[in-house]
Amino acid sequence: MFCSIGALQKTVCAAPSTVLSTITKRLLSISLTSKMPVKVGDAVPSIDLYENTPATKVNISELCCGKTVVLFAVPGAFTPGCSKTHLPGYVNTADDLKCKGVDEIVCVSVNDAFVMAAWAQDQKAEGKVRLLADPNAELTKAFDLAIDLPPLGGTRSKRYSMLIKNGKVEQLNVEPDNTGLSCSLANKIVL
Repeated sequence: MFCSIGALQKTVCAAPSTVLSTITKRLLSISLTSKMPVKVGDAVPSIDLYENTPATKVNISELCCGKTVVLFAVPGAFTPGCSKTHLPGYVNTADDLKCKGVDEIVCVSVNDAFVMAAWAQDQKAEGKVRLLADPNAELTKAFDLAIDLPPLGGTRSKRYSMLIKNGKVEQLNVEPDNTGLSCSLANKIVL
C-alpha cells in the first residue's frame, strides 16, 4: 500500500510518544552502528580473535592496551603475496621493530585458527609475529576493511598495516588497490 508524504506525516504526528520514542531510538541506533572506515585516532574495538585453536581467544583491544603494536592484515593465509612477501617481511624485521619499541607484531586474516597456526609454523613466525584468526571477519568488518574476493572464499580483509599505541590507531596504511604490496609492508611502518 502506498501513501503520500502528507499521510505519512499525519500518521507519525498522531502516533503516541512511546511509538515516536521507539522510532527515534531505532533510527539513532541505525545511524550509530553504520560502519565508517577506521582512521588514525580510533580506538581498537573489543573483539576476540583466535590463536592456534578456536579455544584460545585473544581480545585485540586488551592485547593493544598499554602497548605499541604493529597490526597488519592479509587477504588470506598461504596465498602467494602473503606468503612470499608480506608476512616474511614482518618476520624478518621483527627483532628490529621490537628493538625500536614495538611490543607485539600481529598478523590478522579471515581464516580459521588452525590454518593460521599452520601458516605460522610454515613461515617460522613463532616468537616474532602472532598470527590471529578473524574467522567471521568481525574485526575486519569493524574496521570497515572487508573486501569480497570470491576466488578466496568470499569476505576477506583488505591488505593494510597499522601502528597502534595504547589501544589507538596512530598510523594506517591501506593498500590503494586493497590487495597490492606497497604501503602496508614492514619497511613502511614509521616508529
